[in-house]
Amino acid sequence: MVESVVATPRPPLRPLVASYTGYRVEGADPGVHRGLPSRHLTFIVTLGGTVDLVGLPDPGQPPSSFATLVGGLHSTPALISHDGYQHGIQLALTPLGARALLGLPAGELAATVVDLDTLLGAVAGELVERVRTATTWTDRFLQLDGVLARLAHDRGQPDPELAWAWRRLADSRGAVGIGGLAAEVGWSRRHLGERFRREYGLTPKAAARVMRFETAHRMLRAPEAPGLAELAVRCGYYDQAHLTREWRELAGCSPTTWLAEELPSVQDAELSLPQH
Repeated sequence: MVESVVATPRPPLRPLVASYTGYRVEGADPGVHRGLPSRHLTFIVTLGGTVDLVGLPDPGQPPSSFATLVGGLHSTPALISHDGYQHGIQLALTPLGARALLGLPAGELAATVVDLDTLLGAVAGELVERVRTATTWTDRFLQLDGVLARLAHDRGQPDPELAWAWRRLADSRGAVGIGGLAAEVGWSRRHLGERFRREYGLTPKAAARVMRFETAHRMLRAPEAPGLAELAVRCGYYDQAHLTREWRELAGCSPTTWLAEELPSVQDAELSLPQH
């Protein structure tokens, strides 16, 4: 059984959280799920079991199990071992949401996974209790709305140039050239790269790769997905070989391997929403 329910937060929270996804998987074959790179930070509260990470984007971080977690932006997959059962809620945090809800720029969490208690203290316990006490997805999402609305504060924003550069990359789905992006911002390419990475945890080039990969991932999961050669052209890759190389680096496997082995995932539901 696979259950996935997607909702958007109340309007004031939408610049901070792109989506809530409730998921429940039972009776699947045990295996390893790939947590794919995304433009969003990952925020998970489990409703049963733990998230067992056996491979993390930062190779220096040892395997760990989490009942709650926040994961920063990354450009390689996180590997999650499961016994065929997964149950929880995943939030897709925007970089602005990292500042407003967690009190730090997304760059400070780059490629790492942290327990929610470490970031939110006692508020994490309250959030988890309210979500786990609720008995329906609708009520769980309402509980999240309530806690996050109270938690959200203006704790500073990225410099306007960095916020603009992020939006420009997102709007182009990673297609804009980095040299041209730096020229549009009015900074040198090196200065943009250093400042962008400090704020977001990825260089502009890496962020563009992730956003282009997201587009390919979303199209590949569509009911009438194009063939890989057409997919490569439509997503801005040089050719199918380039698409496959990028997929291997970002997902850890080829597109065809991923399709064959992957469970219906939280990110599939997330990618069905408008991208910001």
